[in-house]
Amino acid sequence: AQRAALGARYGEGPVRGVISALLFASLVMMIIGYRGADVVDIWYPPSFTVHINNLMMLVAVGLLGASHSKGNAKRHVPHPILMVPAVWAGAHLLVNGDLASAILFAGMLAWALLTIVLINKREGAWVKPAPGPRKKDYILVAITLVVFAVFAWLHTLAGVSPFAG
Repeated sequence: AQRAALGARYGEGPVRGVISALLFASLVMMIIGYRGADVVDIWYPPSFTVHINNLMMLVAVGLLGASHSKGNAKRHVPHPILMVPAVWAGAHLLVNGDLASAILFAGMLAWALLTIVLINKREGAWVKPAPGPRKKDYILVAITLVVFAVFAWLHTLAGVSPFAG
């Protein structure tokens, strides 16, 4: 209700811009805090979890694409855009056994799942979108594989190989 009132008063575009800027700023602060935290190991993930992580990250990239696709992928997952950080956080909880990672990724996972629950409570039952052309699904798969490869490359450039186990 408060967001709708702000949108009516100032316009939907400016309100979304301010909210986006605040979300981006909070993400930057989380990254700075995470990178500056001392490493306190709380568990030692087995090496095979790297493969599970990579599979989950491929799914997360696919969900990101599905949220914008005109194909059938979003017909199978309600809230695909919110499932992206949930899957991403769950995947990273598997491969990071330090306290800062546990706090960051568990917090992001809880936020995403709680947001889904609150949206479902507010909006009621999910209605499946209409079917789309199968060609769009094939395009989504191709784009997902390319974007995943780019993310893996960027991850490696940042100093952490997503394939090292």
